Amino acid sequence: MPLYRCNHCGFISEEASAAIGTQTPCARCGTAATIFGTVFYVEKLLERYFAALREIKSLQQAENNEEPPKDAAPQTAGSTQNLDLHNTSILATAAQHAPLQQWFAARQITAQFDYAQVDTSGFFDDAARMVGENYALFGELVDRVRWAYRKSYSSVNLELAQVAQKDAQAINALCRQLYSHTFFARYHYQKPEKIVRLTLQTAPAMRQFFDGGWLEWYAFMTLIGQLQQRRIDFSCARGVKVVFPNEDLHELDVMCLPAGQAPICIECKSGEFRRDIDKYLRLRKRLGLEKSRFILCSPELSDEQASGLSAMYDLSFVNLQTLGTHLQRLF
Repeated sequence: MPLYRCNHCGFISEEASAAIGTQTPCARCGTAATIFGTVFYVEKLLERYFAALREIKSLQQAENNEEPPKDAAPQTAGSTQNLDLHNTSILATAAQHAPLQQWFAARQITAQFDYAQVDTSGFFDDAARMVGENYALFGELVDRVRWAYRKSYSSVNLELAQVAQKDAQAINALCRQLYSHTFFARYHYQKPEKIVRLTLQTAPAMRQFFDGGWLEWYAFMTLIGQLQQRRIDFSCARGVKVVFPNEDLHELDVMCLPAGQAPICIECKSGEFRRDIDKYLRLRKRLGLEKSRFILCSPELSDEQASGLSAMYDLSFVNLQTLGTHLQRLF
């Protein structure tokens, strides 16, 4: 439903008969107001809300650090000793990214960060965890939604009548929970026919999530979660755009610099990756990382395939189950 907000008096109202982008007189004061799509308006509102929330938390953190207790242990910008990694915007700051920025600069590599990519105060990381921890069951749902987005379809129907009752209940529960977190615009379950009907969101962030963003979030949270368990401070980032001295441009899915160690890079591939192996081999060498610290994660690989590819190439191949085990060996 299109809506508007009057900049003069602050009145908000729906306007079903007006076209998006046009103007209409405010029903309260008569001032001309621009019509917006509801999804677009909510997106912009949430962007401002989370930006303000990050600023408030940064100010609170700065205020708390002004007069630290005399017996307090020194902490780095990436310290996560008492941090809830699944619900924080503390990582989405320039200070947290600074060690990584310095590491790249020392190698004449220009790095561009989007701080919001590591803001876990939303629900992307939670949804990624739910999908990744039971990908064998939920993988088809992700594939169906991704395929629908690519074909510009607006909805997806899941027929669960032929699925085992326990699995059908789990799939339906996931769809309902994702809908509650606005990953879908609409959700309806036809109980007699056991059909889940989902209307897709038009927001680019949702399309990106189902098109592989969920895997990046899963790998990112797995990595920083293990570092926190071992009480290792770190600097981390997602979607890092790097420019090498010869002006070659690359994007790194997940990058993390543990304190006192070399960085770890995880490239996430939810689709075909074999044609890109040479590119990743060159990228690993240009970053100067050991084979064990440049990881290619694909949920489609079996344990045997991941082990075989790792033996063939100077890259570390893992799936969702072996990612954590591989990271444990690094620490």
